[in-house]
Amino acid sequence: MDRNIPIEGQVHPDHRVEFRLSPGDIQAVRFGISPGHELVHAVRVMLRPSQHPLQWGWLRQAREAVPVEAFRLLGDVIGADGYLPDFLTATPRWDLTPADEITALRTAGLAGMKVDFGKMVLRSSGARQASLRRMQARPEQARDLIAEAWERVWDAALAPIWPQLERILRADIAVRSRTITTEGIGRMASGIHSAVTWRDDAVRVALRRHSEDVDCRGSGLVLVPSVMGSVGCMVLTEPPAQPTLFYPAQGVTAGWARSTVDTAAALAALLGAARADILLTAHVARTTSQIAADAGIAASTASHHLTVLRTAGLVTSTRDGARMLHLRTPLGEALVGAAL
Repeated sequence: MDRNIPIEGQVHPDHRVEFRLSPGDIQAVRFGISPGHELVHAVRVMLRPSQHPLQWGWLRQAREAVPVEAFRLLGDVIGADGYLPDFLTATPRWDLTPADEITALRTAGLAGMKVDFGKMVLRSSGARQASLRRMQARPEQARDLIAEAWERVWDAALAPIWPQLERILRADIAVRSRTITTEGIGRMASGIHSAVTWRDDAVRVALRRHSEDVDCRGSGLVLVPSVMGSVGCMVLTEPPAQPTLFYPAQGVTAGWARSTVDTAAALAALLGAARADILLTAHVARTTSQIAADAGIAASTASHHLTVLRTAGLVTSTRDGARMLHLRTPLGEALVGAAL
């Protein structure tokens, strides 16, 4: 499937993808995250850093650590712009992890990979094209090499900052989910990006060189924020993939790649160190005892801090049998994202 990226100022006036939905069908739209999408765009940032100034802070930290040969291989597969091969990323969902992505890549179908390689060969030239032809001829070997390179580049470039990056993604989703609740899905969709507009029965995305109508009434539409893909929007449209719209996440500034220590310090100044630590780690549901153990405090102290955070609307507590599980609310997600 072709993934199309509109660049600001270069969107063709007549090129667009329309995701068709049933009128007012809020259930057909859901959110997801994609670690693989972040990785492929991180590679593109490193290939063309001048086009991605918002990533320079991260780039200064990451580029010396990236393994050269693994990066070169991924660079050939991903390319600096345009089409991205399907097999590099799993279907985005709310709970998708980097481990899920690498598992999906290691078991990607070889027939589909050969098709993707063929598309990339047609879109490339020179040494890159020759490299892709070799991979196309031996897809099983190529899959193993690409998966190993994916994992090595991830560990060097994105694993150290994944907690910050994931918080931004989840904070964006939290804010947009709240907008759906308070102002409607049309208002949320129209605020995604300048290239995205909403009608009663469709989400329209302006693109550079592609037009298509996609019927989402039976499958729905997945909206996926991106930190690394901050240039514009990208779409997935061709079955069997889930119709998907990737868009730049809110809150991505030149200083987004702050260390966890700096983020914790910013929240601690607002909430106090103990509550900041609990809120930072509340993206996964945990019991009071687990939170106390993780924070190195007494269970009664953890319970007190959770009461304060819950009263402030930053944490929600839900009973699961005999256990009480605590998780960040959308407001808590937005606060953590703002601290980044």
